[in-house]
Amino acid sequence: MQVKFCGFTQPSDIKMAAQLGVDAVGLVFYPPSPRAVTIEQAQLLSASLPAFISVVALVVNMPRAELIELANHVPFDIIQFHGDETPEQCQQLASAVNKRWIKALRINTEQHTTAGVSAQIDEFAAAGANSILLDAYHPHKYGGTGARFDWSLLPQDSSLPIILAGGLDADNVAATLELPIYAVDVSGGIESGKGKKDAAKMRAFMKAVKRDRWQNETLSEPSNNSN
Repeated sequence: MQVKFCGFTQPSDIKMAAQLGVDAVGLVFYPPSPRAVTIEQAQLLSASLPAFISVVALVVNMPRAELIELANHVPFDIIQFHGDETPEQCQQLASAVNKRWIKALRINTEQHTTAGVSAQIDEFAAAGANSILLDAYHPHKYGGTGARFDWSLLPQDSSLPIILAGGLDADNVAATLELPIYAVDVSGGIESGKGKKDAAKMRAFMKAVKRDRWQNETLSEPSNNSN
């Protein structure tokens, strides 16, 4: 199981996540979000990571010129399209900056069916997506709500690897281990406040998905050096 922690704003938090063995970190480039970061903050956060941990740029309906500007200044690896982007728009935008990409779909438990979710995934697979992220639907927000959707809607034979998000924490993530997914994505479930990660919650989450490399050791506090 791959693990992504999203919504970092503090270098010390991102260093702790790296120590715990997280596979990817998400940086939010959507100003209305309380977890949004500037280009300058993103540069500092990215520089705090060792090699082999992917940096994911979360964007919401970002214009092409703005995405190019972002890619020119922040060394991210993958784009996470989290807005209303069509498959064609995702493909064109990702090609403009030569990045791999994933698309977030907001699942409405009241309206979606498994077949409908699978058909949407197929459309993004055909456009070249590398994975699909499934999050809970909210009528006014693009994710980050802490809500769960009905996991029975997950397709068993998805045409793309599924990243599961929405309402995950250390108490319920173990239940995802038997689901037909590739990865889990968490933000609020490892926080003490919006954008402020909690070291104990991050560790408990990793331990719950059997990825804690430090079970028999005491984690040292990250240094205050931001580089």
